[in-house]
Amino acid sequence: MISHRPPTRAIILLGLVQIIAWGGSFYLLAVLAQPVIKETGWSQAWVYGSLSLALLISGLLAPLSGRIIARGGGRRLLAGSGITIALGLIIIALSHALWLFLLAWVIIGIGMAMGLYDALFAVLGTLYGTFARGAITGITLISGFCTSLVWPGLAALIAVFGWRDTCLIWAGMLIICVWPMYMFALPGDAGQGLVTRRQVNRGNPALAPQLFWLLCAIFTLASVIMTAISVQLIALLQSSGYALTTALALSAILGPCQVASRMVDMVFRRSHPIWTTFFSVGLVALGLLLLTLAPQLAMLSMILYGAGNGLRAIVRGTLPLAMVSTQDYAIVMGRMARPALIGQALTPLATASVYATFGAGTTLWLLVALGSLNLLLVGALKWMLPLFSDGRAERATK
Repeated sequence: MISHRPPTRAIILLGLVQIIAWGGSFYLLAVLAQPVIKETGWSQAWVYGSLSLALLISGLLAPLSGRIIARGGGRRLLAGSGITIALGLIIIALSHALWLFLLAWVIIGIGMAMGLYDALFAVLGTLYGTFARGAITGITLISGFCTSLVWPGLAALIAVFGWRDTCLIWAGMLIICVWPMYMFALPGDAGQGLVTRRQVNRGNPALAPQLFWLLCAIFTLASVIMTAISVQLIALLQSSGYALTTALALSAILGPCQVASRMVDMVFRRSHPIWTTFFSVGLVALGLLLLTLAPQLAMLSMILYGAGNGLRAIVRGTLPLAMVSTQDYAIVMGRMARPALIGQALTPLATASVYATFGAGTTLWLLVALGSLNLLLVGALKWMLPLFSDGRAERATK
């Protein structure tokens, strides 16, 4: 383990490369979907559902990524993610049949498992241990501008070149930028020899099962809520009486609030991440409750929700880092990513069904219930942490 945090130039590069990778994968369809549907005539459900397919593939492969990182292959895995996502984008550009379009998103899902937050945080934690917390906060702070930069950029490219050439342009940027940026930003011995094959396959003895599954539940609920809001927010605001232009303006508040909360977290980086987790899930639950009970205060609810959701990305990396050893961190991160990503994959279909069947009010109350449950789970985790950290875990399970 390296006994210092990554240099500032490395953090900046890693934040920028995350913007490029997220823009070519998770955030792509928000701008690309309608032009694709208009030209091809494919159904909206299939086009938007392709992202769910990519998330599902990413979730299934996340534990494998964790094992590769634990065995010292993290630097090459991250560097190769750009080429993999680029291959998917090239296939999208050449797609004149739906099956080929879906295959492209399977490949993009593989790239997402290789190179988005979960894999990057696992590499940083394996390399830098507790020194990775500042780097994770800095990277998420920079990448918090992703939608503000990517969506207008993609829209401008599509307006000038069309959606197919836009995919090729973004693929070229991934190929040119991602590999060299990762190779420069991360040390050449990124985790080499830290964990043997036998250790990787031994299971997860470093984290008690109760804590592991509690963490999985917390991260999965947080991811489900984030995905549901990303998909349904405009419709929920309109159902609360806001015009489309006003709903769009209110949703634009989320980005700056996410960045602001990450800046505040940098001030409190010496505190235990469990407190950041409390603030994250608490602000999300409070923002959703306020939107449900007092829709006229939607701006305040967006500020609260945006701040809480901004901390979510930091918590994903820093809370497990405070609970397991450096050697086990990548494996734990990979295993915890699977249920969260699968939950994200299923969320758009589930929330659309609830909204269509029961309406906006029930959808909001369901999200409030999930947010409140998550707050209770974090409280349970806070209560359990001392129990397991002081060696009483074995007695507690008898």
